[in-house]
Amino acid sequence: MIVSGSMIGSGIFIVSAEAARQVPSPLALLLVWALTFAITLAGAWSYGRLAMAFPKAGGQYVYLREAWGDLGGFLYGWAVLLVIQTGTIAAVAVAFGKYLGVLVPAVHAEPWLHLGFLRLSPVELVGVALIALVTWWNTTSVRRGAVVQNVFTVAKALALAALILACLLLGHRLFTADFQWGFDPARLPLKAPLLWAFAVAAVQPLFAADAWNNVTFLSEEVREPERNVPRALLLGTGLVCTLYFLTNVGYLNALPVAGIGEAPQDRVATAAVEAIAPGGPAARLMAGIILVSGFGCLNGLVLAGARVLYAMSRDGLFLAPFARLNPQGIPAAALVAQGAWASALAVSGKYGDLLDFLMIAVLAFYVMTIVGRIRLARRRPELRPQGLADRLVPLLYVALVLYVCAGLTLVKPAYPLWSLLIVLTGIPAYFALRRRADVGRPRAE
Repeated sequence: MIVSGSMIGSGIFIVSAEAARQVPSPLALLLVWALTFAITLAGAWSYGRLAMAFPKAGGQYVYLREAWGDLGGFLYGWAVLLVIQTGTIAAVAVAFGKYLGVLVPAVHAEPWLHLGFLRLSPVELVGVALIALVTWWNTTSVRRGAVVQNVFTVAKALALAALILACLLLGHRLFTADFQWGFDPARLPLKAPLLWAFAVAAVQPLFAADAWNNVTFLSEEVREPERNVPRALLLGTGLVCTLYFLTNVGYLNALPVAGIGEAPQDRVATAAVEAIAPGGPAARLMAGIILVSGFGCLNGLVLAGARVLYAMSRDGLFLAPFARLNPQGIPAAALVAQGAWASALAVSGKYGDLLDFLMIAVLAFYVMTIVGRIRLARRRPELRPQGLADRLVPLLYVALVLYVCAGLTLVKPAYPLWSLLIVLTGIPAYFALRRRADVGRPRAE
């Protein structure tokens, strides 16, 4: 539930628009989502053995620290705190406020106050209130957070399945004689050479399918983590990627590929529903589905993300107060810090830019983790590949991600540059915090 719930947010209802603009062909759009499926499932497979070997809070941070030392682990945790997790929380919370405005007109995006980086409107205030509510709820009990996660994950998976069925049953485009699967270069030329257009088109779908690694952050709080975390990774990613692929088949049955690329404000799901059932009720129904999806996604992100900050602090790489547990055994201080920074990003209006810039860094950390697994296998027998598939799948993942990163670098070179700069801000922070820890440590006699 945590894997699926963290993955399914608002992305699947939006990102197909950008993919369709990069590769304006029904077949190419589905191939982009098939590429996303392959990359995500290969990553989850590759993490399974690491989850078995290191069933500790912090998950990916622990794997990186084991493979690359304190600095490698810290840089990942720094990026998670700075924007990967908190920026995603902010983005989902503000998206919740925007779609709430469809049902409650008083929740609008017109700013009451806009001073530099500060942007306050009813949408941002709803987002901040939602972050505070979900953060508080998750400080009270792990079981309560899990109950919310289970209920909302089931609800949004069923809602997504209903959207797929509605588009497949009520749409008619796929079953017409004049439907064309190929490109129409006269109408929509490619924005980049085909080889790299596929890579760029996959970036936003990969973001929509991201957060599958969040369950590793909670490993210490999972029963039988050596068995259940790897199973959760494969089952959760397999379920979500199948739903995502079928959702895009449904979109194509309701809309032409040009209609997907030109959907107002990239709201592809709303455009598809309105195409098969015109009128206001359809838009409100779609908004309700996205609200359910966003809330469940936010809960999973909040529940898991603070465990990285907790693990870093427990290892002496960050501030000691965040390593403390409350009477319920929950890192409440880390949860509050995460919520506070996510709220600051929500009212900054800049989280979207940061997420775009950092997506390539997210992929780079995944590659570092899997290469680190290969490196650790030399001295950890339990990490050595077992069978041909266990040898080939991690290599396939690394190759596919490097292909996507190369395409993004060639077509949008500013993105990797800003990604690198954001991550590198962690180096002075690491040495400053380590110096502070050394100063506070008693000297040996």
